[in-house]
Amino acid sequence: MKIKALLLFIMVSLATFAQKVDEKIQSKKLNEERTFSIILPASYESNPEKKYPVLVLLDGEYLADPFSGILKYGNYWDDLPEMIIVAINQNYGEARFNDSNFGEEGLPKDSGAKFFEFIGFELLPYVQQKYRTLPFRIIAGHDTTAGFLNFYIYKDDPIFNAFISLSPEMAPSMEERIAERLSKIQQPIFYYQATSKADLEEIQENTKKLDDFVKEIKNPNVTYRYDVFQNTSHYSLVAEAIPSAFYFIFKGYQPISKLEFNEKILKLESGYAQYLIDKYDYIEKKIGLKMQPRYSDFKAIEAAIMKNKAYSDLEILGDYADKQYPKTMLGTYHRGLYFEKIGQYKRAAKEYQNAYTKSEIGDLTKNYILDRAEALKSKKEVEVKEEKPAETPAEEPKKDE
Repeated sequence: MKIKALLLFIMVSLATFAQKVDEKIQSKKLNEERTFSIILPASYESNPEKKYPVLVLLDGEYLADPFSGILKYGNYWDDLPEMIIVAINQNYGEARFNDSNFGEEGLPKDSGAKFFEFIGFELLPYVQQKYRTLPFRIIAGHDTTAGFLNFYIYKDDPIFNAFISLSPEMAPSMEERIAERLSKIQQPIFYYQATSKADLEEIQENTKKLDDFVKEIKNPNVTYRYDVFQNTSHYSLVAEAIPSAFYFIFKGYQPISKLEFNEKILKLESGYAQYLIDKYDYIEKKIGLKMQPRYSDFKAIEAAIMKNKAYSDLEILGDYADKQYPKTMLGTYHRGLYFEKIGQYKRAAKEYQNAYTKSEIGDLTKNYILDRAEALKSKKEVEVKEEKPAETPAEEPKKDE
């Protein structure tokens, strides 16, 4: 319990460093004024060209701080991306229940239908116009609002890319409808749901039923996770589910770890440089974030290449580095290292000398590069033998039949 309390304190403390802006909209859909908060990333003002994914929080009053805190903490370690949080105020009177209203047929009705359209037609366009956003959007809620957010999956072209459903109270037939939609969806979707052993019995049954349905789905566009926490209540599960949901959605975003290096990369038979290329292609295509590959990841792949003596991959790595860090010596250094390892020392020294004219990066300094070039002067070239094509024996003249 002490660890959980400390984690919650850290989340809330970190959240206080984010820039929070109170906003309001006079909604035509709802025929009333609605208030919400925008929590901007720490880099928003200092990096005016950068755009950010959007996280829409239902039950924003009590979910904003824990979500913001975990994002801030994860971003500090470069494990999670910065995001713009839109926290909708619903915890007054009967607002959250009216906003989540549905009919007997299990679809949004009256105030619920209006709130559904408010988010899609008014709130999100307002946020997109005023703030620098990326198309990747997440929606999250708890119990009543967690059930409501699933209605956005019913659409053929959902406006959200990821769903975080914490202890959801589901509408009639929702489990079957969600599974049916996920089986047919044509765009990448992340779906996360969580409950606990001490949660309401109906919620446990419904989430398990949905889990059974989704396990049968073979749609490659769907990335799914279901957590059942052991020692949490209907409310305390939120503190454990938030980091689990984020690290599920943004799996692969993190820098290459020692575990990933040992368990995945070193065990490859080939394609070390391609592993790095694929990692950042995935981040861009599936998560919607176009980011410069980390220098530390280049060095991790370099280490794997050297350990497995797959030196030809250094050329591929060098070409990729030229595209990602064109003004630095990184790509030229990798080509120099390639020629050095195959015994072509003159060409290696030339590459190192070319690298000297470019910008330093990480631990690659001009002095380091010159030292490598200098160390090659006394080394004897490995003779490269040209392979001659095998002589083809002359065909014997065909005998007349």
